Amino acid sequence: MESGDGGVDRIVDSKDLQQQSKAFDKLTDRVEDRQLDSSRAQSAMASIAASAEAEKNAMILREKELASVKINSADVDIIANELELDKKVAERTLREHKGDAVAAIRSLLH
Repeated sequence: MESGDGGVDRIVDSKDLQQQSKAFDKLTDRVEDRQLDSSRAQSAMASIAASAEAEKNAMILREKELASVKINSADVDIIANELELDKKVAERTLREHKGDAVAAIRSLLH
Protein backbone atom coordinates (compact mmCIF):
# COMPACT_ATOMS: atom_id res chain seq x y z
CA MET A 1 0.00 0.00 0.00
CA GLU A 2 2.80 2.34 0.66
CA SER A 3 3.93 2.15 -2.90
CA GLY A 4 0.35 2.89 -3.99
CA ASP A 5 0.21 5.89 -1.70
CA GLY A 6 3.59 7.04 -2.95
CA GLY A 7 2.35 6.66 -6.51
CA VAL A 8 -0.69 8.77 -5.69
CA ASP A 9 1.57 11.40 -4.14
CA ARG A 10 3.71 11.40 -7.23
CA ILE A 11 0.66 11.85 -9.45
CA VAL A 12 -0.62 14.69 -7.26
CA ASP A 13 2.83 16.25 -7.17
CA SER A 14 3.07 15.86 -10.92
CA LYS A 15 -0.33 17.56 -11.39
CA ASP A 16 0.66 20.34 -8.99
CA LEU A 17 3.89 20.87 -10.89
CA GLN A 18 2.00 21.00 -14.17
CA GLN A 19 -0.44 23.57 -12.77
CA GLN A 20 2.39 25.63 -11.32
CA SER A 21 4.24 25.43 -14.61
CA LYS A 22 1.15 26.63 -16.52
CA ALA A 23 0.62 29.45 -14.03
CA PHE A 24 4.25 30.50 -14.37
CA ASP A 25 4.00 30.42 -18.17
CA LYS A 26 0.93 32.66 -18.05
CA LEU A 27 2.75 35.08 -15.77
CA THR A 28 5.80 35.28 -18.01
CA ASP A 29 3.56 35.71 -21.06
CA ARG A 30 1.92 38.71 -19.41
CA VAL A 31 5.29 40.24 -18.58
CA GLU A 32 6.44 39.74 -22.18
CA ASP A 33 3.20 41.29 -23.47
CA ARG A 34 3.70 44.31 -21.22
CA GLN A 35 7.25 44.71 -22.45
CA LEU A 36 6.04 44.55 -26.05
CA ASP A 37 3.30 47.07 -25.28
CA SER A 38 5.86 49.33 -23.65
CA SER A 39 8.16 49.22 -26.67
CA ARG A 40 5.23 49.89 -29.00
CA ALA A 41 4.18 52.83 -26.87
CA GLN A 42 7.69 54.24 -26.91
CA SER A 43 7.94 53.95 -30.68
CA ALA A 44 4.51 55.58 -31.06
CA MET A 45 5.54 58.45 -28.80
CA ALA A 46 8.75 58.91 -30.81
CA SER A 47 6.71 58.99 -34.01
CA ILE A 48 4.32 61.57 -32.56
CA ALA A 49 7.23 63.73 -31.39
CA ALA A 50 8.85 63.57 -34.84
CA SER A 51 5.55 64.46 -36.49
CA ALA A 52 5.02 67.39 -34.15
CA GLU A 53 8.53 68.64 -34.83
CA ALA A 54 7.96 68.40 -38.59
CA GLU A 55 4.68 70.33 -38.28
CA LYS A 56 6.39 73.00 -36.19
CA ASN A 57 9.16 73.39 -38.78
CA ALA A 58 6.60 73.59 -41.58
CA MET A 59 4.70 76.32 -39.70
CA ILE A 60 7.88 78.30 -39.16
CA LEU A 61 8.73 78.01 -42.85
CA ARG A 62 5.19 79.09 -43.82
CA GLU A 63 5.37 82.11 -41.52
CA LYS A 64 8.71 83.12 -43.09
CA GLU A 65 7.18 82.83 -46.57
CA LEU A 66 4.21 84.97 -45.57
CA ALA A 67 6.45 87.55 -43.95
CA SER A 68 8.42 87.91 -47.18
CA VAL A 69 5.30 88.79 -49.23
CA LYS A 70 5.18 92.49 -50.07
CA ILE A 71 1.79 94.06 -49.36
CA ASN A 72 0.40 97.54 -49.68
CA SER A 73 -0.60 99.03 -46.31
CA ALA A 74 -3.43 100.92 -48.04
CA ASP A 75 -4.88 97.56 -49.12
CA VAL A 76 -4.74 96.35 -45.53
CA ASP A 77 -6.55 99.48 -44.34
CA ILE A 78 -9.23 99.21 -47.03
CA ILE A 79 -9.90 95.52 -46.33
CA ALA A 80 -9.96 96.08 -42.57
CA ASN A 81 -12.27 99.08 -42.77
CA GLU A 82 -14.67 97.86 -45.44
CA LEU A 83 -15.07 94.33 -44.06
CA GLU A 84 -14.87 95.47 -40.44
CA LEU A 85 -11.95 93.18 -39.64
CA ASP A 86 -8.96 93.43 -37.40
CA LYS A 87 -5.95 94.73 -39.30
CA LYS A 88 -3.97 91.60 -38.40
CA VAL A 89 -6.61 89.40 -40.03
CA ALA A 90 -6.71 91.62 -43.11
CA GLU A 91 -2.91 91.64 -43.36
CA ARG A 92 -2.65 87.86 -42.92
CA THR A 93 -5.28 87.22 -45.58
CA LEU A 94 -3.61 89.63 -47.96
CA ARG A 95 -0.23 87.92 -47.41
CA GLU A 96 -1.81 84.49 -47.97
CA HIS A 97 -3.04 85.74 -51.35
CA LYS A 98 0.38 87.16 -52.27
CA GLY A 99 -0.75 90.77 -52.00
CA ASP A 100 -3.73 90.35 -54.34
CA ALA A 101 -6.41 92.49 -52.67
CA VAL A 102 -9.26 91.21 -54.86
CA ALA A 103 -8.45 87.56 -54.14
CA ALA A 104 -8.11 88.32 -50.42
CA ILE A 105 -11.52 90.06 -50.31
CA ARG A 106 -13.17 87.21 -52.23
CA SER A 107 -11.64 84.74 -49.81
CA LEU A 108 -12.98 86.66 -46.84
CA LEU A 109 -16.46 86.99 -48.32
CA HIS A 110 -16.88 83.31 -49.14
